[in-house]
Amino acid sequence: MEQPCYKCGQAVEEGVPFCRHCGAPQIRVAIAEPVSVSAAGDAAALSPQTESARMAPGAALPLQWPHALSACAGAALLAALSMVLGLTFPAAVLGAGFLAVALYSRRNPGPMRASRGAQLGAISGVFCFGITAVFLAVAATAPDVRTKIRSQIIEGAEKWAAARPADPQVHAALEQLKTPEGLVMMLVIGGVVFSVLFVVLAGLGGALGGAILGRRDKV
Repeated sequence: MEQPCYKCGQAVEEGVPFCRHCGAPQIRVAIAEPVSVSAAGDAAALSPQTESARMAPGAALPLQWPHALSACAGAALLAALSMVLGLTFPAAVLGAGFLAVALYSRRNPGPMRASRGAQLGAISGVFCFGITAVFLAVAATAPDVRTKIRSQIIEGAEKWAAARPADPQVHAALEQLKTPEGLVMMLVIGGVVFSVLFVVLAGLGGALGGAILGRRDKV
């Protein structure tokens, strides 16, 4: 079998090391084609590493929002009721964050971290503030309760002003507070401040719960 010379193009018999016309060497080196890996092979090769990374101990699982919202709402409702029954505000809100983490972990066993607990606690703080605001709004529909709330706010402001007798701006603010417009402004400012406090305190309680439950899972 003959094949053309790569240099001069003349026919050269197979197995002859040099072209008899131009003397060019006829040695050829066969290069193996790269083996293509199929998509199924890639998936099979990568699946053990992917599965091990997915199931690695301590890996954070996605937050299950339906369970998270129900746990946070339940914890917030219990905290709001406990404040109505006389529990102090900081203790109730901190407990709401901790309880939200405990309720969520009960329905979703798995690794729990302080950051995830803080997230759940902050959500419960939002719920707790909303429920407490609804309770106060309903209670304020009664004239005697509304009058009591107003008198308590003014009494607290008077005590604060009494500690600064030489400051005319304080006394001017107190007189403004006694007007309906000033009282509404004070309620709005107080609502914003308390909403932040609810979220922060409940987030701290949730972070504490996440740290404790996460340490327990590692044991």
